[in-house]
Amino acid sequence: MEGALTARDRVGIQDFVLLDETTEAAFLSNLKKRFSKDLIYTYIGTLLVSVNPYKELDIYNKKQMDIYMGVNFFELPPHIYALADNAYHTMLTEFNNHFILISGESGAGKTEASKKILQYYAVSCPSTTLLNTVRDKMLMSNPVLEAFGNAKTLKNDNSSRFGKYMDIQFDSQGDAVGGHILNYLLEKSRVVHQNHGERNFHIFYQLVEGGSDDLLHQLGLERGCQHYNYLTQGQCPIVPSINDKNDWKTVKNALQIISFDETATNHLFEVIASVLHLGNVRFDSDSKGHALLNNNTELHWVSNLLGVDAHRLQEGLTFRKIEAKKDQVLSPFTTDHAIYARDALAKAIYGQTFTWLVNRINESMENEDPSRKTVIGLLDIYGFEVFYVNSFEQFCINYCNEKLQQLFIELTLKSEQEEYEAEGIEWEPVQFFNNKIICDLIEEKHTGIISLLDEECLRPGDATDLTFLERLEEKMGNHPHFVTHKLADKMTRKTLERGDFRLLHYAGEVTYCVLMCQSKNDIVKECFSSMDPDSRRRPETVVTQFKSSLQKLTEILVAKEAWYIRCLKSNESKQSGQFDEALIRHQVKYLGLMEHLRVRRAGFAYRRKYDVFLKRYKPLCPATWPHWRGVAADGVEVLVQHLGYLPDEYKMGRTKIFIRHPRTLFATEDAYEKCKHELATRIQAKYKGYRAKGEYRKQKEAATKIESCWRGTQARKEKEKRAWAVKVIKKFIKGYMTRGQAKNTDNSEYLAFVRQNYLNRLRDNLPKTVLDKTPWLTPPAVTDFLHYRLMVRKYVRGITPQKKAQFEMKLITSSVFKGKKDSYPQSVAHPFADTRIKISVSNLTDSTIVFHITREEPKQKGDLVVQCDHLFELLTKLCVIANKQNAIKVVQGSINFEIQAGKGGAVDFSTGPEPMVYKAKNGHLMVVSWTFFH
Repeated sequence: MEGALTARDRVGIQDFVLLDETTEAAFLSNLKKRFSKDLIYTYIGTLLVSVNPYKELDIYNKKQMDIYMGVNFFELPPHIYALADNAYHTMLTEFNNHFILISGESGAGKTEASKKILQYYAVSCPSTTLLNTVRDKMLMSNPVLEAFGNAKTLKNDNSSRFGKYMDIQFDSQGDAVGGHILNYLLEKSRVVHQNHGERNFHIFYQLVEGGSDDLLHQLGLERGCQHYNYLTQGQCPIVPSINDKNDWKTVKNALQIISFDETATNHLFEVIASVLHLGNVRFDSDSKGHALLNNNTELHWVSNLLGVDAHRLQEGLTFRKIEAKKDQVLSPFTTDHAIYARDALAKAIYGQTFTWLVNRINESMENEDPSRKTVIGLLDIYGFEVFYVNSFEQFCINYCNEKLQQLFIELTLKSEQEEYEAEGIEWEPVQFFNNKIICDLIEEKHTGIISLLDEECLRPGDATDLTFLERLEEKMGNHPHFVTHKLADKMTRKTLERGDFRLLHYAGEVTYCVLMCQSKNDIVKECFSSMDPDSRRRPETVVTQFKSSLQKLTEILVAKEAWYIRCLKSNESKQSGQFDEALIRHQVKYLGLMEHLRVRRAGFAYRRKYDVFLKRYKPLCPATWPHWRGVAADGVEVLVQHLGYLPDEYKMGRTKIFIRHPRTLFATEDAYEKCKHELATRIQAKYKGYRAKGEYRKQKEAATKIESCWRGTQARKEKEKRAWAVKVIKKFIKGYMTRGQAKNTDNSEYLAFVRQNYLNRLRDNLPKTVLDKTPWLTPPAVTDFLHYRLMVRKYVRGITPQKKAQFEMKLITSSVFKGKKDSYPQSVAHPFADTRIKISVSNLTDSTIVFHITREEPKQKGDLVVQCDHLFELLTKLCVIANKQNAIKVVQGSINFEIQAGKGGAVDFSTGPEPMVYKAKNGHLMVVSWTFFH
């Protein structure tokens, strides 16, 4: 409620208890205002009102669950998670049992609300492998029960056609350890008949559309709903919003999770298939009007799938067994009676299969631990229904809602009265409609409608619609909540057919057709297979069984603490954003929401424990702010006196304060909001000062630490430096003392220092070349020849291949002439002249050779002309030694040569009878060679 107070001016009021006016108009206006902003949840105290938005809202994720876990009920905006969480934590705290009643019309969102609660418990409760298995089974029981118990109706594509009560069992630690389901009033008539625009139960379509070809063949079925009488009466087997193939996969998977083995699953589908085959059984009439089977094929499939004798099955469908003393007589059915018998059998088979299915699910979720458990029950059941034609099903549904409304008012009033008494507050009687008179009209023994219906169905002779109606008029003709065409006044009679009767329920008038006619006589008389087939005891009718089940349910609920969720449809067309005010008003009335609001608002609209109230509003009084040191009740008394509460506006209980009017609370809340801003400013200033001081203190401490660390670091560096210096000095002294010894660990650093010092001094006074004999500085012994080695290395690295060749020749010269020829030492410093020699010879038989020598100086002599008898041997060896074969040139005629610079000559070659050499008249040297004949 604190959250509602804070948000009341934003989007309506989150709790209807805080409305200024408790009128229907104010109620609807607030509901519409919140719905327009997608706020679909609103409280009436601890009751949750939910309006179906017909669209997905992002309010059901894990983040939202975490927000509502363990939070006070009124601290956050209304949500189904808040109700689920508070029921859970109250159960753990008080170690008692609770139930959540979810009610509303078809399509209002009851089934979805139940799912959301189960999903919340699956996430919020402690988790182990075993517990996860239990939760999985609880969650996966939903798609199975929806497949077998839900169907498309005009109002809802996934309408629950049965009432479900599910107990979730918790151990002392809050772990979900088991579950149990009770089902009520399955709409079995839907198996054999569907109104236009409606479908049979989902499982039939899922099997035919989603089952494998092998499975369908095994069951004798064909794919396609059009082949089956029980699936085509509503003329809408295909629905865009329903995917039967995908749903079939979901159901198959869910059956495995809830421990259905393959055998049980196959048997289950065989029963479902038998119902489809049974619906295709046709009857003809013989000449006497007796029923005959048109085709035995479908009957044989039913016999095989159910494992019953085909002859006895045929006999049961076409004959009535009449017992007279010890004799049995078979009376043939007419075609109509045979069809009724066929449909009755189909409904009985499906109804009992559904009960078996629920029992198997219960076995899979059963908790075998004998220790005490607490439970939270979820009751998902029809809301009050009023149609254009209201028959047996609507009578049972509205009877159920009448009983639940009676229980609801009793529990609410009881809870309110007990709280008042516990707090020592005088209880003020609340005016409300007590519907006990209507419950008695329906269920009272011997005189109620149900008792009269039992008698009429089971009495000897033919029971008709009129005999039953006459019986009702006879027994309850003077009842103020019962009227028929015969008993009504002139004006009312115009609104009633002769076969109708009208009940004035707590939610309004409802006109019912005579039940036996609408139920085709078999629904009312149908018996369950738990009876002994040979017993002659009178069986209970369906409505009597329902009455007994409802009585047991009431006993279960009375023993638990109640929480309520009322689901509303926003419009009939299932369109998002549409708020049909007339439809909402209708549902608000039929769900008794105004009754509940009046009960909650009777006396005092608001009550809170003293410590909670004081904690919230203590800033409004200087005496209580910032801390109240005394008893909380005394602090609240001081606070309200300071606020100026009048004596009739509040009462002080034993542990709570009670405030009568919402306006008083709103005035307090407005003052708190104003004060809160002022306090926020002061707190911010204080906080900023505190943060600034803290920041300054931190910075000062940090600076001190940094300075301390810096000084320590510097001192450590100085210490290390001095230690290093002492070590170096010691080594230097020791090295000096051992400087004359061979290099070792003691003097190696000293010798390196001496060598380095010498090199630094020598750097500016070095010989320029290897051959420079400039005196050096006197070196220490350790540096002897060091510079020479360096310069030699540098000189050697700079020698070209040509110079290297000359040095090699110098080395040969040295070995030949050193110490033998006086002029050798002067030649050492000079490189060999680059003397290139070319050789020319003639092409004739002479032995003349001309050596062309390159001169470096003009005074040097020129070319050399020699005669050698072994010309070929000499020139060949020269070529090999010099590795230059192209140095020899063979010419024809004459060879020119130089004697010295500027003076040349020539050698002419010719042939003659005998060889000779002479100087010719032209000054050339003439060489005559003899002729060689080949």
